[in-house]
Amino acid sequence: MPYINPYIEMCLESPSSLFKGLNQKDKEVIDQHHTINRIKKGGYLFREGEKVRGLVCLISGKAKVCRTGVAGREHIMRLLKEYDMAGFQSVFTESPWPYSAIALEDSVICTIEKQCFLRILRSNPDLSLKINRILSEELGLSYEKMVSLTQKHVRGRLVESLLMLGSIYGYENDGKTINASLSRNDIAHLSNMTTSNAIRTLSNLASEGLIRIKGRKISILNIENLERISEQA
Repeated sequence: MPYINPYIEMCLESPSSLFKGLNQKDKEVIDQHHTINRIKKGGYLFREGEKVRGLVCLISGKAKVCRTGVAGREHIMRLLKEYDMAGFQSVFTESPWPYSAIALEDSVICTIEKQCFLRILRSNPDLSLKINRILSEELGLSYEKMVSLTQKHVRGRLVESLLMLGSIYGYENDGKTINASLSRNDIAHLSNMTTSNAIRTLSNLASEGLIRIKGRKISILNIENLERISEQA
């Protein structure tokens, strides 16, 4: 079927799309009940405390999901890659966004209207099962991160963050350079440490030949040793 724009087609028909198995009638409904927004690097996909208007799909780009903590300090809860969804929990309630999402690079999002999504969900048990699986996986990852943040030393936490970045965003053509550019602040917030500690730890890892740093680009040079460091308490 011809879609209103290529972005909603990417959201519905990409190989990893949550909606790929829907019938054409439901896809047509979504096609009529969505909005597309282009977000500049550093801009908000959605903001903590704002009304939830629908389910958000990141069509292109990268983003961080974060929440403001004590004394205004940011904590990165999750990283989004292309075709990741955000907002399942909030769509099922009347509460506002409990966190914000900020673009790490120029991005495009598709927002599927809340009531449209809920109507389709009620008549699609397979879709419900997929969402339950996603929510269960996210909960499991939250438990793992909680243990990491409370039990691992700063060095282990930062290395774990670097390995996670590689796992989520992949590597450039050399197979070593992480395909994402995060500021030192972002790496610190992802690892629950101060920026000065993050800078010092990155420098130490580079001097040991475990990573290479060039501006915001970080290359993994010895993944086996880094994995061992990450597993240490």
